[in-house]
Amino acid sequence: MSTGFFGDIKPIRFEGPDSDNPLAYRHYDPDEMVMGKRLEDHLRFAVCYWHSFTWPGGDPFGGQTFERPWFPKAGSGDTMELAKRKADVAFEMFSLLGVPFFTFHDADVRPEADTFAESRKRLDEIADYFQKKMEETGVRLLWGTANLFSHRRYMAGAATNPDPDVFAHAAATVKACMDVTKRLGGENYVLWGGREGYETLLNTDIGRELDQMGRFLSLVVDYKHRIGFKGTILIEPKPQEPTKHQYDYDVATVYGFLRRYGLENEVKVNIEQGHAVLAGHSFEHELALANALGIFGSIDMNRNDYQSGWDTDQFPNNVPEMALAYYQVLLAGGFSTGGTNFDAKLRRQSLDPDDLLAAHVGGMDCCARGLKAAARMLEDKALSGPLEERYAGWNSREAQAMLSGKRSLEEIAERVEKEKVDPRPRSGRQEKLENIVNRYV
Repeated sequence: MSTGFFGDIKPIRFEGPDSDNPLAYRHYDPDEMVMGKRLEDHLRFAVCYWHSFTWPGGDPFGGQTFERPWFPKAGSGDTMELAKRKADVAFEMFSLLGVPFFTFHDADVRPEADTFAESRKRLDEIADYFQKKMEETGVRLLWGTANLFSHRRYMAGAATNPDPDVFAHAAATVKACMDVTKRLGGENYVLWGGREGYETLLNTDIGRELDQMGRFLSLVVDYKHRIGFKGTILIEPKPQEPTKHQYDYDVATVYGFLRRYGLENEVKVNIEQGHAVLAGHSFEHELALANALGIFGSIDMNRNDYQSGWDTDQFPNNVPEMALAYYQVLLAGGFSTGGTNFDAKLRRQSLDPDDLLAAHVGGMDCCARGLKAAARMLEDKALSGPLEERYAGWNSREAQAMLSGKRSLEEIAERVEKEKVDPRPRSGRQEKLENIVNRYV
């Protein structure tokens, strides 16, 4: 049923690369078969609730630029009526785009109440409303999460807060959100430590705060098993913003944290392109490392402006970057419970309702082109062939003996002298490999 927000726009369809329709897919055909799987099932697109329907279009130097019919009017408070109007438009948009999933924080979908109990009741009420919308549209929940960073109570962190009552409030909030996520059939639950870090070491006990964070995550994992939630628990790394330093800095840091608290087999990562760049990495580096460490889970697909130096949350538009990213996703075996979540927002000057649709259409086309290029590279062994050749020496009997611990340091040194081992450097062929990638994109 149309809400009127998007006018008379019809559901967006695949029209092929020659189409000049700004609201048509040129490269994303959900039913196209790639490596034996439908493109929709490879990409598992999700639209996020917060940037798409909650963000007012402000920035650090200016306030609201967007006018949405579900935003509270000046001088009036947010209401459940407005929350349901927002949900009506959200599910209309999901249907127009034809995406299989959506994602949300609790604070995105229901207004904050005066008490925790009332806020929880409001979340349950909107979950009932979502359930009907999901049944009507067929749209599913990729993941739910709790906003543990916006309210002033969390200004010094949630799990890492010096006040144990804040820890308790955050724990109760996560429990409520996990209950709703399970009820709505969510395939994952995400924890992002937006303020789990510090602004100054002058008032911070890092060891204490890490232990608090480890205990909090252990409580979440225990509760997951107690209620029979079959989804994946995900942590989303980010190095900074809003804090000076966050404890979930990057994939490597998160893995070290999980190992310290015995959770490396219980929790995986949701990797965001923009956060990878903020940490000084490439997106594909973080994906490859997560795969190597066995904690790859899901991705947030939003980029940063490389000139701005902060988290600008823009829609993807660089096909070569997407090809390298999805190459790593495919190497990891593809998504299981995870997917491609558009944690991206419009520019504050993009005021029209159809800008919301066009942004997602462009991003989905970009991802589709990237994934198809990545699949062709894999099928042709364009990169894996040279990689296998580069490390082929490690397949020898002696190399395997060194690697498996069958040779001591003395034995290795003795062989080097006896056999006059004198290795010659070989080209890494980086430029040739870059040229290969460019042929596919």
